[in-house]
Amino acid sequence: MAVVVENLTVRYGEITAVQDVSFVAPTAGVTVILGPNGAGKTSTIEVCEGFRSPSSGSVAVLGLDPGREHHALTHRMGVMLQGGGVYPSARVKDVVSHFCALYGKKINATDLIEQVGLTSRAKSTWRRLSGGEQQRLSLALALAAQPEILFLDEPTSGVDIDGRDTIRTIIHEAAQQGTTVVLASHDMAEAQRVATHVVLFQQGKVIANAPLAEITQSRKRLRFTSTDTLDTLALSQSIGSLVNHQGDGVYEVTAESSARLVGRITQWLGEQQLPLRGIDLGEETLEDAYRRLTGGAQ
Repeated sequence: MAVVVENLTVRYGEITAVQDVSFVAPTAGVTVILGPNGAGKTSTIEVCEGFRSPSSGSVAVLGLDPGREHHALTHRMGVMLQGGGVYPSARVKDVVSHFCALYGKKINATDLIEQVGLTSRAKSTWRRLSGGEQQRLSLALALAAQPEILFLDEPTSGVDIDGRDTIRTIIHEAAQQGTTVVLASHDMAEAQRVATHVVLFQQGKVIANAPLAEITQSRKRLRFTSTDTLDTLALSQSIGSLVNHQGDGVYEVTAESSARLVGRITQWLGEQQLPLRGIDLGEETLEDAYRRLTGGAQ
């Protein structure tokens, strides 16, 4: 495991941001630390990077203590911060060249700028880049380290669709080449596109830590539309699966198997003389799994 977190707690005065958290991130995989804003993701990432000290617990990254052995770790990791941290008047080519020289890994700055899709903006300053372009420049600076482990905090926030595709491709390629990627995000749909391993956070605690396929459990998700007055308890008892009302007459059912489920719902609605206005069957998403594990809490 590239990252091992054991009983981590992070406090800010009387506020506990992260409470007794334990999880692992497998080597050469894409581990997404996922949860709503304020769940403790960034605080946890900062401890792993060695930029914040834990209140209690321990963290090992590539076998090193990020706090005590930070200098040794900095030569082996790349970090993409939420805020960018680039001087406003710095030009793209200059700052990427500077970082490549600092790390001394013989990374070609021009190639790196092309990799993140900023060749046409190489002479532009940081302040003149769009939010998405700034994100891609921050990623280039993290890649300048030719890292064994890459920490990304909300890497696609504010990025347009082409930029998101570029970042996803880079993440996949990095993992395929043996780099461990640890990514914090609140965007569950985005996380599902890149994750191999998922750590789900809720209110400073880990509620799940497993491969993506295990989190979603290959469950079937069925949504149908009827009236807002449907008795979900009675339907749940009839079909043997929990029915949740999503609002506006939309209901969702998650089950281990979809066999005969559609027929049972259709039959029950017919017996109750209730309309079936639409039905959709698919695999459980990461967002579905999160709602299931938290009882719908956000």
